[in-house]
Order: sequence, then C-alpha cells, then structure tokens
Amino acid sequence: MSAEEYQIIAFSVAMAVLGTLLILPPGLALGWLLARKDWWGKSFVETLVAMPLVVPPVVTGLVLLRIFGRRGPLGSWLDQTFQTDVVFTWKAVVLALAVMSLPLLVRNARAAIEEVSPELEQMARTLGAPEWRVFFFITLPLARRGIIAGLLLAFARALGEFGATIMVAGNIPGKTTTLSVAIYQHVQLGQDETVWKLAAVSVSIAFIVLWLSERLQKKRRNS
Repeated sequence: MSAEEYQIIAFSVAMAVLGTLLILPPGLALGWLLARKDWWGKSFVETLVAMPLVVPPVVTGLVLLRIFGRRGPLGSWLDQTFQTDVVFTWKAVVLALAVMSLPLLVRNARAAIEEVSPELEQMARTLGAPEWRVFFFITLPLARRGIIAGLLLAFARALGEFGATIMVAGNIPGKTTTLSVAIYQHVQLGQDETVWKLAAVSVSIAFIVLWLSERLQKKRRNS
C-alpha cells in the first residue's frame, strides 16, 4: 500500500475514534435518561435521536451544513467568537461521524442500563449515596458490557460513514478524505486495485469490531 493509502486509513480511524469519544458523555446521559426517567417530550427525544438511522445521510449532512456553515447559527457564532470554521475541515468529519453514530450508542446504553436492577440502585440511595455515585459505582459497572458494545458499534458506523461526511466535510486530499470517500473517489477514477485494497481494510476493521461487539453482547446476555 502507498503512503497516501496508509494516511487515509490512519486519518479515518483517528476521526472515528474522536467521533466516538465525543458522543460518549451525551450518549451515556441520554441512555440513562431514556432508561430511568419519564418526562414530557420523551418520545420526541427518542425519535430525534433515532432519526440519523433512517434519514438519508446526505440529508443529515445538509442539515449540519446549514447549521455549522458560515451563515448558519452555530457556524457564524464559532467564526465570530473563536475565528474558526467547521465545515470542510477535519472538525466537520468528526461532527458528521459523531452525529451518525450517536443513535447506536444511545440505544445500546439504554438497553444495558434497563437491564440493571433498579433495586440495587435504590439500595445505594437508601445508604446515602448521591445520584452520581449510584451511576458511576453501581449502574455503569453493571452495564459496562452493553455500553462498550455500543461504543464498538458506534465506531464501526463512524468508520463506514459517507453521505453526511461528503456533504459537510467534502473531499479535500490530506484533510478530509476518509476511507469511504476515498473508495468512492477511486471508483470514479476507475482505479480498481486501490478500491479493493481500501475496501478490504474497511471490511476487515468492521468485521473485527462487530465480532468483538457480538462477543460482549453474548457475555452480557449470559451474565
């Protein structure tokens, strides 16, 4: 493989890792809220979080482009406050990957937390433990396998993301080109050898990550 191909692979993995880490705090918070709390508008939030799973990725990318573009509400604020752009930079890649992979983490975190007995949490509260200690020392350790499995699925989804990424980050060589975008580009150029090499790497990483996720899910069910 060429140095350029190695760079694309390394960049894609790094962006997928950053995107997955970025959604970890909100993903856990949303998973816990959906699993343990009832409030007005909960169904709306559930639907909104799940939307990237069913809406065409290019539509999600278009929304992100409108929001974070220079004329968008957040884009103009970031430009005026921090003198920084998001769209068509590596930050846009991370943003697109994070948004597209968030639903998988939330769904798995919610399912894992729902499997934790509320009685165990209540026992800790009756002993004087504050809510944050209950979460970090009771709920989180017992739900860890499901949460890690969700993180792995989110990473796999981020690594394979294409539609939203191409809309909000484009295809700037050495700056925003991910594995999926590179595969599409080389298909257009008729460079089949490069296409199949990159595709093989993408499939191999996805297979390993999904295999690990399934192993964790199986252990969770058995326990």
